[in-house]
Amino acid sequence: MRFHFFSNDLGIDLGTSNVLFNAEGKGIVIREPSVIAVDRNTGKVLQVGGAARNMLGRTPGNVVAMHPLKDGVISDHEMTVKMLQILFNSVSKSSLFTPKPRVVVSVPSGITEVEERTVINAVIEAGARRVYLIEEPMAAALGAGLDISGPNGHMVVDIGGGTTDIAVLSMSGVATSSSIKVAGVAFDEAIARTSAVSTVSSSDRPPLKTSKFKLAVSTPDRRM
Repeated sequence: MRFHFFSNDLGIDLGTSNVLFNAEGKGIVIREPSVIAVDRNTGKVLQVGGAARNMLGRTPGNVVAMHPLKDGVISDHEMTVKMLQILFNSVSKSSLFTPKPRVVVSVPSGITEVEERTVINAVIEAGARRVYLIEEPMAAALGAGLDISGPNGHMVVDIGGGTTDIAVLSMSGVATSSSIKVAGVAFDEAIARTSAVSTVSSSDRPPLKTSKFKLAVSTPDRRM
């Protein structure tokens, strides 16, 4: 008798504001806010994702809702692992014939070796068999279908929730890159401070998102 093992490999965008899971052959299967709510007395996870985000600033004393990532990196290892475990279980069921998934995780360009190891350890603890890291601008370019195999340079600006990554890609690699800790969350807080949306708190994302779209300026594609 011959046994066949089936792969359930995943790609994860582990962001400050949102986490996305991409399953091989299926596309994006999870798109949730990077928020977890736990009972601080028992440590029990109450909600993750959108349901947990709705609890931000509205919880009783024994419940804490939080973002376990800040500025594009893990700030609370234990809570990140718990959040990922629940998300893993919702998309990947390991067994004899479907082993734990191999996972590719996108990370900011300016991440340190210690922060890289923290990401790898957290994802493995959450249920991955093996973890590979890819810089976010590279992942964005591949996802957008850019041909970066040639000698011409392509600049990619990836604005996330906690970091903005800028990179020039060429010859299937990153020629140079930089990362700054000013991105979507900082934009939200700036908009919330303006008189136009002075009654909107930074946790009320839909009004802030609408305001960002209205303030954004779109220009035609101009190729040099």
